[in-house]
Amino acid sequence: MQFASKVWKLLVGIKDALVLLLLIGFFTVLFGALSLRPSPAKVEGGALLLQLDGVLVEEKSTPDPFQLLLARQAPVGEYPVRDVVRALESAAKDERITAVVLDLSRFLGGGQVHERAVAAAIDKVRAAKKPVLTFANAYADDGVMLAAHASEVWVDPMGAAFVSGPGGNHLFYKNLFDRFGVKAHVYRVGTYKSAVEPYLRADMSDAAKANYEDIYAALWEGWKADLAKARPKASVAQMTQDPAAWIAAGKGDLADASKAAGLVDRIGDKTEFEQRVAKIVGEAKGKDKSDHSARYRHTALATWLTANPAPTKGETIGVITVAGTIVDGDAGPGSAGGDRIARLLDDNLDKGFKALVVRVDSPGGSAMASERIRRAILRYREKKIPVVISMGNLAASGGYWVSTAGERIFAEPDTLTGSIGVFAVVTSFEKTLADLGITSDGVKTTPLSGEPDILGGFSPEVDALLQGSVESTYAKFLSVAGKARDMSPQAVDAVGQGRVWSGREAMERGLVDEMGGLDAALAYAAKKGGVGNKSWHAQYLAEPADPFDSLLAQVLARPSGEEAAISDYAALAARAHTRRLEQAGRALEALAGTSGIQAYCLACTAVEAPVSGAPGHSLSARSTGFRGWLSLLMAAS
Repeated sequence: MQFASKVWKLLVGIKDALVLLLLIGFFTVLFGALSLRPSPAKVEGGALLLQLDGVLVEEKSTPDPFQLLLARQAPVGEYPVRDVVRALESAAKDERITAVVLDLSRFLGGGQVHERAVAAAIDKVRAAKKPVLTFANAYADDGVMLAAHASEVWVDPMGAAFVSGPGGNHLFYKNLFDRFGVKAHVYRVGTYKSAVEPYLRADMSDAAKANYEDIYAALWEGWKADLAKARPKASVAQMTQDPAAWIAAGKGDLADASKAAGLVDRIGDKTEFEQRVAKIVGEAKGKDKSDHSARYRHTALATWLTANPAPTKGETIGVITVAGTIVDGDAGPGSAGGDRIARLLDDNLDKGFKALVVRVDSPGGSAMASERIRRAILRYREKKIPVVISMGNLAASGGYWVSTAGERIFAEPDTLTGSIGVFAVVTSFEKTLADLGITSDGVKTTPLSGEPDILGGFSPEVDALLQGSVESTYAKFLSVAGKARDMSPQAVDAVGQGRVWSGREAMERGLVDEMGGLDAALAYAAKKGGVGNKSWHAQYLAEPADPFDSLLAQVLARPSGEEAAISDYAALAARAHTRRLEQAGRALEALAGTSGIQAYCLACTAVEAPVSGAPGHSLSARSTGFRGWLSLLMAAS
């Protein structure tokens, strides 16, 4: 026995030594990797190179280092739209930059509001008589829009420019529920509560289709108008209406067909493109054959931003960002954690801001977190600090709830907003269990004892309580919005009912004050703050990043450019397939994977930028039952 004890201690000691060696090795590799990383390069002049391998975002998310350790692939690249715009606008004025190059081979989009802001900045570069050249193996809708504003659009001979337009199908789960005996208890107020339709129907209702048609029509017409303004001779009509005829017109060559449609100027591979740029800006000096970077003189986006920091002189306009799904707690950036954002607002309440701009780019989320953020914003107004709302791509449901705290709301024509409405969905499995021979029985002291019973079924009293809570929350939403917009609850209800509006439609109905982007909102805030002719700058409120998490993410993340580029329509279809699965998963999780009352616009998930229902979804009380019923379905099958 004594011998066995000694052997065990020896094994434990060996295990501890191995763990210690593993930790030492890990941190040695970490330190070495950081030490080997080159320091930021200096501005070389020539071209400003924007290699947008990912998505345009309102606020860059903070990566989870543990997810990075476990992930099979690097996270999608994120580029804050204000950084891209600042880089372009400063390049337009800087004599060192003689051209701008956009590599869009791996560009994943970012929503029409963000793309319009970048496109306007590209226009400023061209107005400064500096060429803007773009290259991609192939362009999709988002890339086509940015490229349309360039002076030269190049595409690989094997690629093309593909335009699909907004829209698509959605998944409905009623038949699946019926098959496995899952019962969806639905509580809603309003005509456009189509977020619950996947539980109740096998297809989309006429009301939901009507709202979707309005949303998509507004986005599509806005997209085509922007394209026509940037490239009057370009046409996508034949491509989108009769693809076979479009291919035939190009004699089977999609690159030629894209050029004939006016979407592409030149056809050539990456080497030919770089040779063209080198003729304009000069060849890179000291280029080594093993160096895979561009062969022309250029400065990368990160280097340029470091050399051209945002202004900090003059009076200060505070900017708080509410981006992503609104959730309870400290989540984010990437998600809008209610506690985190409220703390940021409260910690900066006495910093002497002349005004506060709230930048909202959110489909909503937790009603409690939305109200927590709204109250924190109102504390600025109580101190006589002007508050202005600037809506991005989305400011719906909880995003609109937050927006009611402002004294003036700016939106853009392509903004999706509104979605003032309430629904609740809770699933139960009494029939599923009964089919398996499982029943339930017991003793209650009140009709609410043990309720809601998702295994034995809901009592009528629980149904009444849930419906009452939905109606009460909707009434609160109407009251908050009505007081903010100087409208009666009845008037808000008339434009509410969970319906989603474009920015222009929302302004016509009194939900928005003015069309304009973030710059317009900041200028208005400065004016209201009494800045006058003094200089001013925007200060974005953010908590300092955790140094260890940032370093770990930097080491573990793969180099830019490993995201597969679109090379043809098959590659575009594969990417759309992946995105479709991601959207379906998010929609399911949104419907049943979050606890608490929600103010969430599931319609907006169909048009939001990738990261990564029908219109009118807004407030929902959701159970944590999705994983549970999914497990039951898998077990039953």
